[in-house]
Amino acid sequence: MPADLNRVTLIGRLTRDPELRHARSGDAIASLRIAVNGRARDEGGQWIDKPNFFDVSVFGRQAETVANYMAKGRRIGIDGRLQWREWEAQDGTKRQSVDVVANDVFFLDSRGEGEGGSGWQAQAAPASPGGDLPVDTSDLSSPAPAPAGDDDIPF
Repeated sequence: MPADLNRVTLIGRLTRDPELRHARSGDAIASLRIAVNGRARDEGGQWIDKPNFFDVSVFGRQAETVANYMAKGRRIGIDGRLQWREWEAQDGTKRQSVDVVANDVFFLDSRGEGEGGSGWQAQAAPASPGGDLPVDTSDLSSPAPAPAGDDDIPF
């Protein structure tokens, strides 16, 4: 019997700034909402963009990094798993939702892209979990390498 698989990969844009909170244990948790556009045909047969919205939870050091460097409108990649939960609302009705729990987060904007065109705007390097040493953020601000053009292909 094959093993079950629960994995999701999304690329989209943040619909709001990340919300950072801490659990009783002190672990950081960032809550995100991303919009991922899909394509669908309308009644007239024309292709239109159809947004899908996903709630994402990011934990630990990644949560702190996301909260420090990401903002509404920025492109982000998420690799994680789906998590189903159920609870009782204040009015007594049962509610449920499926959320994404991120294993890996990828910052996809390069400098100058995203809302406002301002690129990464870190005021200071975030502290390490121990609080003494700054985290190396040089990889966060370097733009992605340019894609190879037809002239760069060796054949």
